[in-house]
Amino acid sequence: MPKQDPRILRTRQLIVDSFLSLASEKDFNNITVRDITEKATINRATFYAHFDDKFDLLHSTITNTFIDKLKKRLNDHEGFNEKVIANIFLAMCDHHKELSDLCPKGYNSLGTIIESKIKEELQKLIADLMLKGTKNTIELEDKQLVTTLSTMLSWSIYGAAYTWNKDGRPISPEELVTKTLPIFKNGMSKYFL
Repeated sequence: MPKQDPRILRTRQLIVDSFLSLASEKDFNNITVRDITEKATINRATFYAHFDDKFDLLHSTITNTFIDKLKKRLNDHEGFNEKVIANIFLAMCDHHKELSDLCPKGYNSLGTIIESKIKEELQKLIADLMLKGTKNTIELEDKQLVTTLSTMLSWSIYGAAYTWNKDGRPISPEELVTKTLPIFKNGMSKYFL
């Protein structure tokens, strides 16, 4: 992999830092590319040399940061187990907490904009982990089941962590995981009438 020019890296970081600074002050919907370029003291052409638009900048900044942190937390686990689910859940709690702390005025608008991308990336990661843990050849219908299960799990984890954060983090992330992990593992049958 060729080494990138340090000036390009510095400019890209300047754009990201300016965006994050603006996101801490105002709602994402009210931030313009012009705001970002003025804060970064660059021209629009420079911005567009690095990002397609402010949504690309948002996804690059927040989604990629989350995925990197998640992969580090998983530490190249082989397969799919309770510890992996717990670490994914804790990473999601960290993500929501950091995002709302970083962008208190824009958390609600940012959350909804990046939600689908985060859930999509999380679903792919969970599916890959589930498939890694399978020792036998997977039938086509089993692959569809893995997709369905990984989608259900990713959306559940995302939603539980989002609600936990939105409700003021009434318990620690570890306690949230301890209380909900049995539901992910054993299902909801004990709550049925």
